[in-house]
Amino acid sequence: MRKNSRWASSTHFVRSKDSTLGSKLGLRISASNYASQTSGRGNREAELMGGFQELKRTVRGVDDITTIGLPTILAPFFALIRSPLSTGPITSAALSALHSLFVCGFISPTSIALDHALVELSSTVSHCKFEAIDTSGDEVVLLKIMAIIEDCLCGNVGSVLGDIEVCEMLETVLTTCCQIRLSETLRRSAENTMHALVRTVFSRLHYLDPATEEAKLRTTDEDAPEGEIKLIVSANSKATEEASEEVTVDSQEVTTENPMELKPEPVAISPTPVNPAADRPQYGLPSILELLRVLVNVLDPTDQQHTDSTRLVALSILNTAFEASGRRIAEFPSLEALVLDPGCKYLFQLARSDNTSVLHLSLRTISTVFDTMRHRLKLQQELFLAFTIDRLALPSSPHLRGSHAAALAGKRSYTGSPRTNTPRSGTPMSHSKGGPDGERPDQEFESAAAPSRILIAPARGETRNLILETLSQISRYPSFMVDLYANYDCDINCENLFERLIDFLTKAVYPTDYPAEDAQQRNAQYLCLDLLLAFVNDMAARAEGVSEMWTPDFPTPESLIQTKSQKKLILSGASRFNAKPKSGIAFLEENKLIYTDLSEDITKARSLAYFLKGCTRLDKRLLGDYISKPDNIELLKAFIGLFDFRNKPIADALRELLESFRLPGEAQQISRITETFASAYFASGPAEIKNEDAVYVLAYSVIMLNTDLHNPQVRKRMTIEDYQRNLRQVNDGDNFSSEFLLNIYDSIRKREIVMPEEHTGQLGFEHAWKELLTRSRQAGNYMICNSSVFDVEMFKIVWKPVISAIAYAFISFEEEYIIQRSIAGFRQCATLAGRFHLPDVFDFVVVSLSEATSLLSDVTPAQVPNYPLIEVEGQSLTVSNLSVKFGTNFKGQLAAVVLFNIVNGNGNALREGWTQIFEMFQNLFLHSLLPTRMLQMEDFLGGVSMIPLRGSVPPRPVTRSEGGLLSALSSYLMTPYNSSTEHLVPEATDSDIENTLCTIDCISSCRLEELYSQIMQLDIDALIAAVRALEALAHERTVTKLKQESDDGLTHSDKAFSLPYDPASVFLLETMSSLRDQVYVSFDLLSGLPQVIASSVGEQVVSGLSLLLQKHREIISSQTEWNLVFALMRSTLTNPEAARLSFDLITSIVPDGSDQCVTIDNFSGLVMILDDFMTTAGTWTERSQPKGRRLEPLTSAK
Repeated sequence: MRKNSRWASSTHFVRSKDSTLGSKLGLRISASNYASQTSGRGNREAELMGGFQELKRTVRGVDDITTIGLPTILAPFFALIRSPLSTGPITSAALSALHSLFVCGFISPTSIALDHALVELSSTVSHCKFEAIDTSGDEVVLLKIMAIIEDCLCGNVGSVLGDIEVCEMLETVLTTCCQIRLSETLRRSAENTMHALVRTVFSRLHYLDPATEEAKLRTTDEDAPEGEIKLIVSANSKATEEASEEVTVDSQEVTTENPMELKPEPVAISPTPVNPAADRPQYGLPSILELLRVLVNVLDPTDQQHTDSTRLVALSILNTAFEASGRRIAEFPSLEALVLDPGCKYLFQLARSDNTSVLHLSLRTISTVFDTMRHRLKLQQELFLAFTIDRLALPSSPHLRGSHAAALAGKRSYTGSPRTNTPRSGTPMSHSKGGPDGERPDQEFESAAAPSRILIAPARGETRNLILETLSQISRYPSFMVDLYANYDCDINCENLFERLIDFLTKAVYPTDYPAEDAQQRNAQYLCLDLLLAFVNDMAARAEGVSEMWTPDFPTPESLIQTKSQKKLILSGASRFNAKPKSGIAFLEENKLIYTDLSEDITKARSLAYFLKGCTRLDKRLLGDYISKPDNIELLKAFIGLFDFRNKPIADALRELLESFRLPGEAQQISRITETFASAYFASGPAEIKNEDAVYVLAYSVIMLNTDLHNPQVRKRMTIEDYQRNLRQVNDGDNFSSEFLLNIYDSIRKREIVMPEEHTGQLGFEHAWKELLTRSRQAGNYMICNSSVFDVEMFKIVWKPVISAIAYAFISFEEEYIIQRSIAGFRQCATLAGRFHLPDVFDFVVVSLSEATSLLSDVTPAQVPNYPLIEVEGQSLTVSNLSVKFGTNFKGQLAAVVLFNIVNGNGNALREGWTQIFEMFQNLFLHSLLPTRMLQMEDFLGGVSMIPLRGSVPPRPVTRSEGGLLSALSSYLMTPYNSSTEHLVPEATDSDIENTLCTIDCISSCRLEELYSQIMQLDIDALIAAVRALEALAHERTVTKLKQESDDGLTHSDKAFSLPYDPASVFLLETMSSLRDQVYVSFDLLSGLPQVIASSVGEQVVSGLSLLLQKHREIISSQTEWNLVFALMRSTLTNPEAARLSFDLITSIVPDGSDQCVTIDNFSGLVMILDDFMTTAGTWTERSQPKGRRLEPLTSAK
């Protein structure tokens, strides 16, 4: 309080105006006298207070204070805030007053000389100085400075500010955010203020015209004074200690010295209402671009001036900037260029950080960048997704990708490079040692042409979940998978990212092999499953009509699909070339990938050179070795002839050439390459070089100089003098100029010529990033269109692993939400299979669901056990093992309901799946769980009856009792053990009954009877498949089983043969006979039954045949169809009653009159069947004669 007492006096002697008053009165005041009066601290303090006294006098006689210029009113406050004599409380009071003026609306767009006042305000708060008293009080001042800046920039007067003022304010707040010495509360408050400011500033992009702002930016760059609107990251002598500590606190003052030093023209603060900024434009793109530049530069992981804490602040602010600007930011070329490079470059490097906080914020910012600028980041997104999949992939998984398996075998085939058209799967690399995992933050982004090395360790734990969450966020829009397929899978120079991503997601649904917490692993499985189900859901929505028309500006879908097919051939050819070049060339020629453009100007060598230079999937080492062989000299000339060396220094020309292939190690091969290069380079007309020999020597010297300057094993480096000495008189007898050789020397010294397979570490990343930028200028924009034109092709590629993953999730996961989503996924996959006419997919869905129902039985008993029958509410229930077990299996019930609801109405899409359907029918039948209609059979004799579950039991012979007390006692004691348990019926508990009721309800919900009735209405292909499934099941239970029993010796010829009764076989045959549209298949099957079986059921078969011909005689017309009918009759002739019915049927076919239906198609068959009747009748007549009548002649003779 004592330090502030001097400010508390109510009376102040103001001397700052004495000179003005004396002059007005005509007095002469000596300069020395005036200086003595105004010198000293007290007088300076009095002058500060005098400003307020003057303001009081100015406003005393004014009726409307708003008529006074705003700078006049604010000048005393500005002077007090800027003065180093002020203490913290005094400065705080002045700032509070300014805040009140903003709050009450005094500072408004209608204020007089507002522009000038805001210029002074910006300068004032950016250069506020005051005496330090205590830390907490001083930080209060900084908090109020933040509040004033927010009032000014985010309020209704913010649009009046210029670019310089905005930069000053942003500097002040950003500086406070980064000062480690300040308290956490202050820094967090400053961050909140910075976010509000950035949100306001970047939101302005929505109202700015890109063309106008870009033109203004160019004008600013050309005409503005040096340093204007320029934020510079300062690098002081203590940068290595704490680059972010810029607030110095001592006993004298607190000074805000910003890390970004703005250097505008000095602005003089004057109370007079002048307006120097009147003709200056409002802030716009220049200040926004400068702020973005500063934030991006802070992210550079190689810049040791900034710490991770500073990068966290920059990442958070940058994310807010992209959120506020949205997709508008991509419409400003200057901002777009800054984001593309170096923005994405730094963000991708930070995505490898071991700091979880940095990793989290960098991934979040990357996600926001893709959401706002995806259409301009085609190759950048490919790089990031490839890196993400590599990081998430688990090499120990049994479902390894081919590239990972190859890498584990010692040949790296994919490294996640920014050069996204570099070799990927199937492209083996040479062996070399690499650094340890995690040694460099940019390993994953190195060129795929780099030597093989140990694969990166997979992300685990929290890191894995963060990356998966980011992947989920990036893909959270309907056309994501379509866009991946169209942009990458259908691009020869890009990866098959759609296939890779689906492959990873389907495998990640299954549990991993590496140890992890159950919660983390389950969360990862849920995320991957969610992405798969979203993919299926989006495709199903497009199939229902929620899709867009393919944009006419894009390449046609047909051309993209053709490119996809060609890409497969190129990858195969490149793989063959990398294994054996001659074999690869032959494959390429066979598939017309080379030599198709031959003409007078294009030879075979040139055509092949075009492919070898353009196909980046080739092994660079093998390529260099192949083109430099003696037999391929023409190819070498054609290959080097494709380079344009005009106006390029020889060092740059060699650098470009040697980046396309690996220089061989054999001297003769190097000589051929150098000679060919010398010829091509000299033909381009280089300056100062007189002949090809000079180029040849220079090329060798550049290669040697590169090795000498950059090989770590060379201790004594070649100097420029040594280099000049080595090249004396090689230019056709003359010397090269010193400047010419110095340029070559400096070029190699500053930029090493790096062979393709040596692009490792930071150097490799820089090279790969440069190539990515080069390709991005030619790759075009990222195509985004939620079209269904590729859905069929996409679904054909991935349907099997997708459905398998959904089935696993349905069976294994217990969460209700996951089960619901899985059920929806099954339904949608079945719908897509029907729409795309893919019966294999539909069958796979049915098979997957049927396995989940538990209604399939590995072993079906030949004899049905005795199950208790219970009356419940007038309904007779059979309580069986299946009904009890299925009633407790809630997930199986869900699967059953979903399965049969899917099949109902979609039977025409089913083929092999009918086997599972009928197996479930069979199992349900044996346990009396089918609807009544499906349990009935028509025997054509007694009408409709229930199919019996047991055959008639022959009476047992009565055992004769031997009598005797001991025998009776023994029989009494042993009866419980010897008596048959076949007729014992177990008791059903209340729980069993309840579970059975659950099963009955589930079966009712499945609508099995409806599906059963639909079978007869199937199309021909589906019906044939259904009949074949029934035939196979029936054959397995009858013919195959009987044959097996016969082979096992279970039947004995010396005993009377008894046909075993199998209710399941009867059910299957009854179901088959209901398929009347395929009656001939049934005729053929029945006519092929064994004689004993055919005779036992002959009467029923012929009765059914007779009924069919009476009601539907028109269905039999061709000779083949009549032959099947006659064959069926012929198989039943051994049964007398069946033979009689067959003869009556034939008689009805050949009556006289209009009912006669004898035709040329059935005449021969009728004759043959009648002949069979005669033969059979003769046989029966012979058998029916008494044996005694044959002996009669002997008796009479006797």
